[in-house]
Amino acid sequence: MSTPRPTDVTDIVRERYGQAARRVLDVAEPAGCCGPTSSCCGGAAFNGAADPITSNLYLNGETTELPPAAVLASLGCGNPTALAELREGEVVLDLGSGGGIDVLLSARRVGPTGRAYGLDMTDDMLELARRNAAEAGVTNVEFLKGQIERIPLPDASVDVIISNCVINLSGDKRQVLAEAFRVLRPGGRFAVSDVVVRGEVPPEVRRSMELWVGCVAGALEEQEFLSLLRQAGFEEPSIEPTRVYQSADARQFLTEAGLDVDASIDEIDGKFMAAFVRATRPAEAAVTSGARPCCAPGCCD
Repeated sequence: MSTPRPTDVTDIVRERYGQAARRVLDVAEPAGCCGPTSSCCGGAAFNGAADPITSNLYLNGETTELPPAAVLASLGCGNPTALAELREGEVVLDLGSGGGIDVLLSARRVGPTGRAYGLDMTDDMLELARRNAAEAGVTNVEFLKGQIERIPLPDASVDVIISNCVINLSGDKRQVLAEAFRVLRPGGRFAVSDVVVRGEVPPEVRRSMELWVGCVAGALEEQEFLSLLRQAGFEEPSIEPTRVYQSADARQFLTEAGLDVDASIDEIDGKFMAAFVRATRPAEAAVTSGARPCCAPGCCD
């Protein structure tokens, strides 16, 4: 079995995350996937099991004023809004915004003079996010439909880019980073949470489509991530581990993927981690040759 094509990954991610959104849209308090202490980021959560990748990410009281559906649909592996040091009046873009939890938290942090955009390719997630924003009474937000490889915003229009366990799901991460660089203003900040790999990973893990959807097999190796950020034009890239997954955690997602756990467990112990990835667009940098100009209708008017 070969590595999944980018289009295959996109289609499956859209379908699986659409299912997650529909669970929240269809019932007030869905069981299993997207519960308060689980996430659809990991494959296990789709089957109702607690996910070791994404439990207890938000600070006590941080989500109290948000609609319950925004919390139930939280699918990330970190808390980028807390780590990005958002400031009053800034414009923030969340890549792969899902049910909108990080957009709503960002809107609160940047205040009425700032703005928070959420970008998602899944209609059900966008419906859920807009419903959550309306219920929360938050007006300085806007949810856009599109793919993170083709951001529908003009050049140099955003102060901060955040993302919560989504870049690993892309089949073209180089293009994602080029687009992030393009829409950031000079001096703008890239501040995302994602799953990152340290060292080599068994080929059968990389080949598993289930793990691509589950924020594992699609994760970049640490040094490769740093290299791609530099190639895109960013400066001072850094990766700060926030949670390292041990063998006990790995056993769960390997079992869900139908792999031989005993044959794989020792090879991946401690190699997967949730991490906060930072980088900055240089103050006077031009858009790199790899960046694609905005082409969404009306976005560059």
